[in-house]
Amino acid sequence: MTHEEGRALFPVLERFAYLNAGTLGPLAQPTLDAMVERDRVDQDYGRGGRAWFDDMLALRARVRAKVAALIGAAPETVALTSSTTDGCNVVVAGLGLRPGDEIVTTDAEHPGLLLPLNVSGATVRVAEVANRPATEAPERIAACVGPKTRLLALSHVLWTTGQVMPVQELKRATGLPVLVDGAQTVGAIRVDVGDVDFYTVSGQKWLCGPEPIGALYVRDPDSLRIAFPASWAQQRIEPDGTFVAKDNAERFDTGWTATRMLAGWETALDLPPEWRFERAAEITERCRRALAETCEVVGEPGQGTLVSFVPPGNPTATAARLYEHGVVIRELPGTGWVRASCGWWTNEDDIGRLVAGLGA
Repeated sequence: MTHEEGRALFPVLERFAYLNAGTLGPLAQPTLDAMVERDRVDQDYGRGGRAWFDDMLALRARVRAKVAALIGAAPETVALTSSTTDGCNVVVAGLGLRPGDEIVTTDAEHPGLLLPLNVSGATVRVAEVANRPATEAPERIAACVGPKTRLLALSHVLWTTGQVMPVQELKRATGLPVLVDGAQTVGAIRVDVGDVDFYTVSGQKWLCGPEPIGALYVRDPDSLRIAFPASWAQQRIEPDGTFVAKDNAERFDTGWTATRMLAGWETALDLPPEWRFERAAEITERCRRALAETCEVVGEPGQGTLVSFVPPGNPTATAARLYEHGVVIRELPGTGWVRASCGWWTNEDDIGRLVAGLGA
C-alpha cells in the first residue's frame, strides 16, 4: 500500500486536514462498509438462534486476538471494553484500594484515569512531569513512591504534551503494579505491554475504529477482583448469583458491544500498512518544525504523535476558525494550548493547511 492509497481509504480526508485522532480517528470506507454489512447479517439471522450466537462469539474472539497481537499479548489476557476509561475503572475498583493506600500518577493525566483514581479511597500523589524534560520523568515519579504506594497509574503518552512515559522502566524499578492508560499509544506508536500489569486500549482513536470500543490487558487475571461483573464474567452461575469466573481476562469484558462496532473495529485493525509507525513519527516531526516557525511548540521532539502548541489567539476561537478552514484539531482546556494529532495517513498538505489556517 502506498501512502496515497492509504489516504484514499478515508473519505474525510477529501474534505478536511484531519489532525484529531487523539480524540477520534478518521473512519475508513472499508470500516463503514463492514458495519453496514454486519447490520445486514444480523437482520438475516434475526439476531437469534445458535448460528448467530456462535458467529457473534467468533467475532469477539477474532477482535480479541487481533488486539492482543498488536500489543504483544496473549488473547486470554485481553478483555473487551468500551473505552480506556472502562479499563481504568475495572482495574482501580478491582484492586480493592482503601484509605491509607497511595497511588502515584502524573500531573498530565486525562479525567478518564484521574476520576477512577479519585474515587478509589486511596490517596493520590502527583508527580510533576508535564512539559519538563522526558529524561527527568523516572526520577520525578519514583520520588513520589513510598511504603504505602499500591499502584502506579499513568499514561504511556501524555494526552496534553505527547511525552512518552517510561512505564517499563518504572515497573522494573519499583516492582509495583502498573496501570497504563494507552489511549494515545496503541495504533500511534509501537507497543509491547512487556512487564506492566494493566494496559488500556482505545479503539476509536489511533486504531480508527467506531466508538465506543476498547480493550484492557490484564497480565494476571487472578490478581484482580471482578468489581463490575457482566454476563461474560461467569462460566457457571447459581440462583443466588454465586458464580464461577471465566478462566481468563474475558471475565473483565464490560457488557455488550454491538456486533456492528466489533465488525467495524475488526476491519479497521486489518487496514494499517506495515510502515505506519515510521510514517507517523516522520510526519509528526515535520509538523513540529513547521509550527515552530510561528508558534511556541510544547514539549520535546522524538516523543509521541501529538503536537501541542500555543496558538496566536484564543485557543477555543482558533480551533473553531481552523475547522471553518477545513482543519480539524482540538483545544486542550485549561492549558492555553491546541493540539494536532499526526497519524500515518497525514501528509504535508495537511500540515500546510494547518499552518496557513493559523495565519489566516
